[in-house]
Amino acid sequence: MKSYYLLAIIPFIGMLGGAVFVNKVTPYVLGLPFLLFWILLWIILSSATMGIIYKLDTVNKGGNS
Repeated sequence: MKSYYLLAIIPFIGMLGGAVFVNKVTPYVLGLPFLLFWILLWIILSSATMGIIYKLDTVNKGGNS
């Protein structure tokens, strides 16, 4: 297994592991309760992480075979 595949674990830890610690309602960010903002942030960061993995993966560098 390639080491950059381990980047896929980061969104899992951030969304599920971090939700335990940020489960608060009172601080609002962009008009959202902090937990909802946290989940939306990790959805965006998950897409960015998967894009990085896609760019680093050598299988995707092939031609139109």
